[in-house]
Amino acid sequence: MPARIVLVRHGETAWSVTGQHTGRTDVPLTEEGRAMARALGERLARAPWNGLTDAVVYTSPLSRARDTAELAGFGERAVDRPELLEWDYGQYEGRTGHDIRETDQPGWLIWRDGVPGGEKLSEVAARVDGLLDELRGTHGVPHPETTTMHAADCDVVLFAHGHLLRILTARWLGLAPENAQRFKLGTAALSVLSWEYGLPAVEIWNDHSHLE
Repeated sequence: MPARIVLVRHGETAWSVTGQHTGRTDVPLTEEGRAMARALGERLARAPWNGLTDAVVYTSPLSRARDTAELAGFGERAVDRPELLEWDYGQYEGRTGHDIRETDQPGWLIWRDGVPGGEKLSEVAARVDGLLDELRGTHGVPHPETTTMHAADCDVVLFAHGHLLRILTARWLGLAPENAQRFKLGTAALSVLSWEYGLPAVEIWNDHSHLE
């Protein structure tokens, strides 16, 4: 089967509930977040996924992503990849968008205005571009500027973070990173990147059916 990239956003944390920007702070999963991860694992253990036994599995080193991988049954196979760390929000770490717009920058939008003292959006995009280039070379994943579908060795599963995975998806599609704003992604959501007629495509997005 041609390779897919299976994306998993980590389960719920206390900060994801309140809408606080959670970059490099190692906020743990809540009990609900742990239950979400187990439910995801139960789904991926069944057909048609069948445990994704031949997949390569990568995770952000932060505990909320790694613990999601472990609770979903992928812990022993998951390799830490620093490229999957969440956006470094700098001075806006731990703050909500509402608070920032009320006290710092009226009308602030992270995709346009960025974060003081943190990573630029272009820097986060460069991180995921490097990882995607590696996956294309190692696993036969097609480049968005090609029109030829390549055979692949296996699927790839990535456990990571909301903004990071949205930026990765935009870059997978060959879009500018600010287009990640248009890809809403909830906690413990399952998404799949593949291709259509030889071009990179989104096959599944923000699927929470395992939590219902």
